[in-house]
Amino acid sequence: MLTKEKIKKSIDALPDNLTIDQVIDRVIMLDKIEQGLKDVEEGRVHSTNEVKAKLSQWLK
Repeated sequence: MLTKEKIKKSIDALPDNLTIDQVIDRVIMLDKIEQGLKDVEEGRVHSTNEVKAKLSQWLK
């Protein structure tokens, strides 16, 4: 779960002179990472072999 504390820590790691775009990008990135970790916990993942098989079908 994305928490205010995680957002604060991430923003504190940015340089002092930053843009609002950098802050927004950082928060979006944190949210995407949290979503990915939740997907892993809930088993919504694919093995490397599954991905390679799908990719080879798409590239035909």
